[in-house]
Amino acid sequence: MGIVSLREAGEHAHRILDAVRQGARATEDAEMARSWTRCLEQHRLHPDRPHRPSVVAAAQLAQRQERLADVIDCARHEMATLYQQLADTESAVVLTDTDGVILHMVSSPAFAEDVTPLGFHVGAMWSEAEAGTNGMGTCLVAASPVAVRREDHFFTRLTSLTCSAVPVFDPQGQMTAVLDVTSRSSLQQQHSLVLLGMTAQMIENRLLELRHPEAHLLHFHSRPEFVYTLHEGKLALDAEGRILAGNRSALFQLGLHSMAELRGRRLEELFHTRLAEIAERCRRSAFHPVVSFGAQGSSRFFVVARPPASETEAHELPVALTGPGTGTRARALVPRLEPRRDAALPQRAAPAFGDPRLSTQLDQARRAIARDIPVLLHGETGSGKEVFARALHAASPKHAGSFVAVNCASLPESLIEAELFGYRAGAFTGAQRSGRRGKVLEADRGTLFLDEIGDMPLALQARLLRVLDERKVTPLGAEETVDVDFQLVSASHRPLAQMVEEGRFREDLYYRLCGFEVSLPALRERSDRQALIAELLALESGGSAMLTPGAQALLEQHPWPGNVRQLRHALRTALALAGDDGLIDVGQLASLRALAPRPAGALALPPPATTPSADNSVAALPPMNPIQAKEREVLLQLLEEHRWNVSNVAKALDVSRNTLYRKLHKLHIALSHPGHPPVSGRAADW
Repeated sequence: MGIVSLREAGEHAHRILDAVRQGARATEDAEMARSWTRCLEQHRLHPDRPHRPSVVAAAQLAQRQERLADVIDCARHEMATLYQQLADTESAVVLTDTDGVILHMVSSPAFAEDVTPLGFHVGAMWSEAEAGTNGMGTCLVAASPVAVRREDHFFTRLTSLTCSAVPVFDPQGQMTAVLDVTSRSSLQQQHSLVLLGMTAQMIENRLLELRHPEAHLLHFHSRPEFVYTLHEGKLALDAEGRILAGNRSALFQLGLHSMAELRGRRLEELFHTRLAEIAERCRRSAFHPVVSFGAQGSSRFFVVARPPASETEAHELPVALTGPGTGTRARALVPRLEPRRDAALPQRAAPAFGDPRLSTQLDQARRAIARDIPVLLHGETGSGKEVFARALHAASPKHAGSFVAVNCASLPESLIEAELFGYRAGAFTGAQRSGRRGKVLEADRGTLFLDEIGDMPLALQARLLRVLDERKVTPLGAEETVDVDFQLVSASHRPLAQMVEEGRFREDLYYRLCGFEVSLPALRERSDRQALIAELLALESGGSAMLTPGAQALLEQHPWPGNVRQLRHALRTALALAGDDGLIDVGQLASLRALAPRPAGALALPPPATTPSADNSVAALPPMNPIQAKEREVLLQLLEEHRWNVSNVAKALDVSRNTLYRKLHKLHIALSHPGHPPVSGRAADW
């Protein structure tokens, strides 16, 4: 640590003493002035007389850690994630109890060793009475977020540090711990306080469920997209609908100020519904948010009521896969279970979905992933591959971890490696100053979902294979490796086995991904179309819309080449065009009537060996903006110059074939041209 000169120590002490004598006017931060006053007058401390914090005995430390074992368990993973986000090796994330005793700490070994002489280590007591003004101790007194920057510390010997701390509250609204980030940074710590606040919320939400395992959980927010997110209100209720506990967001949403105003009240005192009623509505809506109003009728909320895990069969899942719009919510739709072997898995008594094939596939995939077997999903675009993957994650042993989705087709080829594996600060031009963890590290102790894996470049496939085999990641620009532990789910609409035969996908990676293979049925093949239409309509309209018999028949008979995604968009459009009565007729589904029925699988990619000739004329194209039209013209000219050899065109443009394929597909350029033989360079892939 930096050494403070006698002159600097004297100046620091005089500044604090003068500020206390003159009151809060002497400093811009009244909180710091009050803390300095407490240190001098209550605790009888002096700024330039070192006072090393007390350290509790090992036995007492163990007792304290045992008393808050569930808090530490909820915080451990979140603290490690926060430390990675900060990307600062000269920092530490610490958790203290309400006496200021450090119970858990995450930092680099070098920084931990450097600050140990200051008494900054597990077991040390950092209350204001022991350590003067500091992040942890002052936060305990203020019961609110606090940033203590260098010279704000009471003791001169701590002025090389900057601390940011936030309180952590238990489900009863009592402060149970303090979460702190301490570093050498001289910068303002607003970004640290924001990250700390979010981390504290995640810890509190985990703790609410952990301490009330037999409670009914009510998730709600005034905006539907915030349900099942960090910002949702969450209540724990008993079987009679009495509120046992809640989180701070619930208080804010309901306009209350303390948990005492909430605890013990019945649900109908706050919402215009009873627990049994809202639970039944949520069950019918496949646990998607339903509309409910405040008891006074002045506020509208989107609500999901979940029964206790003990009252729900382990196989019970949402009735339908409803497309990417609901993917972020799927993890909360499935009861938690931690299967270790087949004998421990509950037997499935009934289909989990309206379609028996989906039910069976999800049950089998759940058993496979419980044994750490990777799962590979096949299905047409829009058939719900990501939603299936999220439901699988929620029913898996690692459900408490993060679900991290990576769309390999949407990332620029030059950024895929950095997105997957992360990078250190300054690893390349344009890199974030703080570095980046990468998707694989974010999925640690959770699930990594690699969507459209068939679009991953061959060069990167080799590195991914190594990560999957070794379960170690080396970020770009770093020398050390980091251990990772995650479940793997991959998905593609491409025929990967065929791509392996053609040399366009690594055979060893394919067999590493394909431990258990699932083929998701297209919407036109599903036996639960009628129920799915009803559920999506209720979800999109809040239960206020109806279909005429003609509209119902049209929706059920349509071939749905875009699958569930197309169905959802069609319903949204129809609702926008419907009248005030919410009745949808065939007139609001005109776009579907105009489409001629297509054969099954019309959107699937044609086999490589049977590429037909195609019309690349402008007359056959959908509308384009001027930039797209010019880009298409240039690409057609290049294809003509290179005799439609896609490999040569890719080399001329200095891009990969996969990137060029995606661009051609986006610009509606068919890869076979009238008057030319089948295209070389894998051009028949489309």
